[in-house]
Amino acid sequence: MNILICSDGTPAADDAARLGGMLARATKAQVTLLGIAENSGDEQPLRQVLDRQTDVLRQTGVDLRTAIQTGEPTAQILGETSVKKYDLIVIGSRRKDRGGHFWRSHRTYEIIKAVEPPVLVAIGASERISRILLCSGGKHYIDPAVRLTGTIATPIHAEVTVFHVMAEPPAIYAHLLELEEDVDALLRSDSVLGRNLRVEKKTLEKLGVTVKIRIRHGFIVDQLLEEMQEGNYDLIVSGSSRARGPLRHYIMGDVTERILESAECSVLVARSQPPGPAKGLWQSFARLFR
Repeated sequence: MNILICSDGTPAADDAARLGGMLARATKAQVTLLGIAENSGDEQPLRQVLDRQTDVLRQTGVDLRTAIQTGEPTAQILGETSVKKYDLIVIGSRRKDRGGHFWRSHRTYEIIKAVEPPVLVAIGASERISRILLCSGGKHYIDPAVRLTGTIATPIHAEVTVFHVMAEPPAIYAHLLELEEDVDALLRSDSVLGRNLRVEKKTLEKLGVTVKIRIRHGFIVDQLLEEMQEGNYDLIVSGSSRARGPLRHYIMGDVTERILESAECSVLVARSQPPGPAKGLWQSFARLFR
């Protein structure tokens, strides 16, 4: 496993180095600590921070190389990930004034949308990861996120909660809530959701991960925020998908953006594989107009 830890010399970068180093030790990953100075005048202070972060990481036995680049951070990270394959990028998150709608740094979103690998946003001084919340859409496109979550959870012995929100049925079908909230019955069912959740659970359990399934009903963002507040999680995993067409960037849905805005713990934005049938449907429509 190859991990890229990005540092701009700020306290948020210390959080990224700490969390990235913890995962690297557990997974025996190779680490590149990339320092990025936006201006040449920032390079010397950045070197001092990198020296300190390097000493901490090497004391824990991490296989480490360091590099410093100057320029716009997103472009520098994109360039680094274009020439070398990384399995995970770790960045720190600066917070803006909470009074605004978006109080997570806009640069965080830019990096997540631009680069190819999954991005782990370190939020706060994470000392350990023992509880992970995996946001499942109940479809196969989340499978890569499930596998990545298992890869991280297994060596650190973290418990994973697979979380899914279902639409609230009309009042006359309220009895369906009891059936759907019976997780065991749902997993035994032949419904699409039941089958997919069953596969996700088995995938994680084969890796030795302790898995729980949580089902809620209602508006997905509201239910997710409540679960985040009540669950005392150390890491939240959400998804992003590649934009259709020739543009090489990823799209974060409203749910992932709200998680990044509101989370008090670190967030892993995993890459989701595009659903195959939609591509075929689009191609069918395109042929009609040729």
